[in-house]
Amino acid sequence: MAKFRKRPVVVEAVQLTWENWRAVCDFVSVPENGIGIIEDMPAIAMMVQTLEGPVKATEGDWIIKGVKGEFYPCKPDIFAMTYDPVEEESSDA
Repeated sequence: MAKFRKRPVVVEAVQLTWENWRAVCDFVSVPENGIGIIEDMPAIAMMVQTLEGPVKATEGDWIIKGVKGEFYPCKPDIFAMTYDPVEEESSDA
């Protein structure tokens, strides 16, 4: 079977927590009162519209914006194995 390496693409992502609920809602461009699903306190979850349809993201999951502007959730352990932080380049010259 052939093997492939994932291309190095920079993506934007935010981790879903109680503390940044509003930032996550802004990131996925939906009103915060239109997407929340609160199950058992203190758990938090939301439905993320992906290219394949809605997918549930739970507290601690990363919401990733893909190369075509699409969103999808990713479990924290997979995110840590797949992505490294990127330092922002300063515009000071």
